[in-house]
Amino acid sequence: MGVMKRLWASAMLLSLALAGCSQESPINSPYPSGAESQNTLYSAFVKRSPKYLDPASSYSGDETPYTYNIYEPLYGYHYLKRPYELVPRAAASIDPPVYLDAQGNPLPADAPGEQIAQSIYDIKIRPGMRFAPHPAFARKDDGSYAYYPLAPGELDDKFYIPDFPLTGTRELTADDYVYAFRRLASPRVVSPIYSLMAEHVHGLKDYGDRLRKRDQELRRDMPGGAGAPPWLDLREDDTFKGVEALDPHTLRIRVDGKYPQFKYWLAMTFTAPIPWEADRFYSQPGMAAHDLSLNTWPVGTGPYMLVESLQNRRHVLGRNPNFHGEPYPCEGEPGDAAAGMLADCGKPTPFIDRAEFSVEKEAIPLTGKFMQGYYDVPQIERGEYGVAMLVAAGDSQDKARKYREHGIKLPTTVETANWYMGFNWLDPVVGKGDTPEQEARNRKLRQAISIAFDWEEYVAVFENSQASVAYGPVPPGVLGYREPPEGINPVVYDLVDGKPVRKSIDVAKRLLAEAGYPDGRNAQTGAPLVLYYDSMSGGGSNPQFDWMRRQLAKIGVQLDVRATDYNRFQDKMLRGSAQIFLWGWNADYPDAENFLFLLYGPNAKAKGGGENAANYSSPEFDRLFEQMKFLDDGPEKAELIARMIAVVQRDAPWMFGYFPMSGGAYQQWVGNAKPTQMVRNTLQYMKIDPDLRQRKIDEWNSPIWWPIGVFVLLIVLAIWPSYVALKRRERQTAFTQPERKEHQS
Repeated sequence: MGVMKRLWASAMLLSLALAGCSQESPINSPYPSGAESQNTLYSAFVKRSPKYLDPASSYSGDETPYTYNIYEPLYGYHYLKRPYELVPRAAASIDPPVYLDAQGNPLPADAPGEQIAQSIYDIKIRPGMRFAPHPAFARKDDGSYAYYPLAPGELDDKFYIPDFPLTGTRELTADDYVYAFRRLASPRVVSPIYSLMAEHVHGLKDYGDRLRKRDQELRRDMPGGAGAPPWLDLREDDTFKGVEALDPHTLRIRVDGKYPQFKYWLAMTFTAPIPWEADRFYSQPGMAAHDLSLNTWPVGTGPYMLVESLQNRRHVLGRNPNFHGEPYPCEGEPGDAAAGMLADCGKPTPFIDRAEFSVEKEAIPLTGKFMQGYYDVPQIERGEYGVAMLVAAGDSQDKARKYREHGIKLPTTVETANWYMGFNWLDPVVGKGDTPEQEARNRKLRQAISIAFDWEEYVAVFENSQASVAYGPVPPGVLGYREPPEGINPVVYDLVDGKPVRKSIDVAKRLLAEAGYPDGRNAQTGAPLVLYYDSMSGGGSNPQFDWMRRQLAKIGVQLDVRATDYNRFQDKMLRGSAQIFLWGWNADYPDAENFLFLLYGPNAKAKGGGENAANYSSPEFDRLFEQMKFLDDGPEKAELIARMIAVVQRDAPWMFGYFPMSGGAYQQWVGNAKPTQMVRNTLQYMKIDPDLRQRKIDEWNSPIWWPIGVFVLLIVLAIWPSYVALKRRERQTAFTQPERKEHQS
């Protein structure tokens, strides 16, 4: 019987092995068998679900694939053009503001910024746009709302929006944008943009103060502060006129002074429309306990809507049946047409019916499933996967071959971001200097160091060549960036045959000597020059630190690394006590102002807590910045930007470092895929070929049968000794008489 049990167990193992090899049920697929033939894009998210899908609160890159495809801000960015170009989304067009003086009189478009007291943005909303189906809009036959107020117990069995059988919709109006702006000021909403909007939108700060008082009054009568507070209705008449609806399809926004960059904030979901019905619907008692809110079930007019949401498991976007449609672009940057990016010119978007995002706890299994074809894109809007695969292909011929065989597309783009090494302007050695003579010597010291630091080598070694060396603070894709040879830093580079070549170490040594440190020693005392690099990472042996020391050693200067934790580093930066440091910045919008303000004197971190981490101060630069910040895009602004960049190249408050690159990773059946840092509604333009995907998944995951034969042979070999022993015992039992014992009476 024991042998039979073994045989039975082995048979079961064999059947399981065969089942595991079946194409009908691939054991590593994140979705059911046959789903790969549907017009669905499959991607992943890592570890946790997005925290904020409420557009007033959302800011994380893990949230944008959902929010920018569900909501429609007034503006957006052209999907293909670079530098990035602002285009209308919910707005009918992008029109310049009207300028008023302090008395309310109109000013010409070219009026000096100092004369402008208010900028009036009158924005036309596209008619006929409708919200996605949602129970907040559902009505009964008598016209009353189906789910407001909820009857006692009506919410008991409802934990997902699809649990509500009735839905409705209505047209988008200008009042929905008014409501959205008012929500930014609500004490019941955590919005990272409110403080900035309050600085610019006329009267928004005072309105926020009044809302806090109203909220306190509503909460005052709550017993013990328990339960959900009454709904804070933001439609109530108020003196706030900073954002108002002139008619159902005309929105007026009043901005204090002139702020040309304001238009870029209208391309972010912070200002996406919010229907008051949804805000009221989610404010009802019990909603929060059932995890029903705008953070979990948003309501928008965009191409997609959330149709399934299982926290930390899966989120699914489906077509919004009420989406008004938008044609695919017909123009792009050079090379887009040849790459097939314009083949869908004029066709209505979106192309994909559904987008399914499944949780993957670790990056390794995610990449493995991507190589099996089960994911079309590892993660939407996450550029590190494409870069990592490019690096892997450079390090391994086998991986490079496998990527080619699978037709994996790995396009890259330079991010609208920079990494720089800053000199603290308050430091007596590397900073500005107290006298004109000291200013000149310190400037030459910074220039010498800038030449000695070989950022081309840094990019090759520490960024795996997946970055672009910077010649100034403004990255590609932004107005004001100039390609070499025009845009090179003449302090650090020479032009040789039309190409930038870093100046020689001899030039750096000469500048060092003119700065008062011949051969790296103080000309007066003979003491060696020791500089201090303040790191936000931990201490110990670090290849990056060793590399930095070698760069300065080339000119005879010593580098002492002062490594600490991030909190202490932040404290040193706020106190202005760091000497040399590495810092980075990601652009909020594609305007040179968003990078040049990092060097504007009044934004000094040590004095005012601003983003000027180097505490750089230059009257010439500040004067040009104040002129530039009021200008609209055009030749005059571009010329001012060029002059400002020349000033900081000369003064060298930064070693400009590099612009990081990001890269997409796409299967061969994914079309219209272009990596980007500013366009967030990319899902709207992408398409897939499900038939090709099906064929390739079958090809790449076809069963390999020979291990089964080996497995069967091993089972036979394992069982055979037991079988032989069993047969031997049976023969002995059959031919040997048992010994009889006599019983004594």
